[in-house]
Amino acid sequence: MTPDVHAVPESWTLPVPLTVATAVAVLVYLTGWRRLHAASAYVIAPWRAFCFLLGVFLVWVAVGSPLVALDEQLLTVHMVQHLLLMTIAPALILLGAPMMPLLLGLPRHVVRSVVGPVFRWRPVQLLGRLVFHPAFCWTAAAAALVGWHIPAAFTLGLQSEGWHVVEHICFLGAGFLFWWPVVQPWPSVPVWPGWSILLYLFLATLPCDILSGFLVFSERVVYPVYFSAAHRFEISVLEDQQRAGALMWTCVTILYLMPAASLTTRMLGVRNQHANDFVRSEQHLIGIPPSDPQSVEVG
Repeated sequence: MTPDVHAVPESWTLPVPLTVATAVAVLVYLTGWRRLHAASAYVIAPWRAFCFLLGVFLVWVAVGSPLVALDEQLLTVHMVQHLLLMTIAPALILLGAPMMPLLLGLPRHVVRSVVGPVFRWRPVQLLGRLVFHPAFCWTAAAAALVGWHIPAAFTLGLQSEGWHVVEHICFLGAGFLFWWPVVQPWPSVPVWPGWSILLYLFLATLPCDILSGFLVFSERVVYPVYFSAAHRFEISVLEDQQRAGALMWTCVTILYLMPAASLTTRMLGVRNQHANDFVRSEQHLIGIPPSDPQSVEVG
C-alpha cells in the first residue's frame, strides 16, 4: 500500500452513538444473564453469553471500526462488512438466546408497561408469525443480498451516507430473519421438521453462489465506482472484485455447512436413539435381559 492508503484508517473517528448503543446492549444483556445465572446455572450457558457479546462486537466492527474507512476503497473490505452484518454477527447474537436476558436486564416497569403489552398485542403476534415464517425469512435475506448488489443500488449506498446506513440496517435485519428458523431462539417453538431446515440452508446458498460466481468469473468490473480508488492499492479493480466474490463464496459455504452438519448429526442421533429404544423394547418382550451378550444396539 502507498502512504496515502495508510492515512485512510487514520481518518477514522469513533462513532459515539453506535458505541454507546453497543455498550448499553451489552450492559442490559449481562445484567439479565447474571440474574438468570444466579437463579439457575443451566438456563443460559456461559458460551451463549460469549456468542452474544462477540456478535454485538462484530456489528460494531462492521459499521463503527476503522474497517469502515476502507469499505469505499476495496470491494473485498465491503464484502467483509456484508458477511459480518448478514451472516456472522446475527447468528452469534441469536445463539446467545438474547430475548430473556435482555428482558430481565431492562427495568421492570419498562417491561410491564411497554414491552409486555406490545408483545401481547394481537396484530404484533400475527405479524411475528408472518415475519418469522421460514419462507418469508428466506425471501427477505435473498432479496436484501441480491437487491443491494445491483450496481445502481450498490453505488447509491457508497455515495450516500443515508442510504449506506439503510443498506447496513437491511443486511443486519435480513441476517436476523434468515438465522431465526435455523437457531430458533426463545420464545420461538420448533414447528418445522429438521429436514426442512436442511433444505432451507441448501436453497440459501443458491443466490450467494450465483452472485459470488458472477463476481469471480466476470471479465468486466461490475462496480465502476471503485475505479477512483484503484491507484491507491497494489491490486486491480477486477482482481479486487474476484477476491470479494471468492471470499463470499467460501465463507457462506462454510458457515451454512456448519449448522447443516450439526443438525444432521442431531437428527441421526435421535433416529439411532429411537432405534435403540425399539430394540430394547423387543428384547424385553422376548425375555432377553438388557445386559445379555446377545443384546445389540443400533448406531
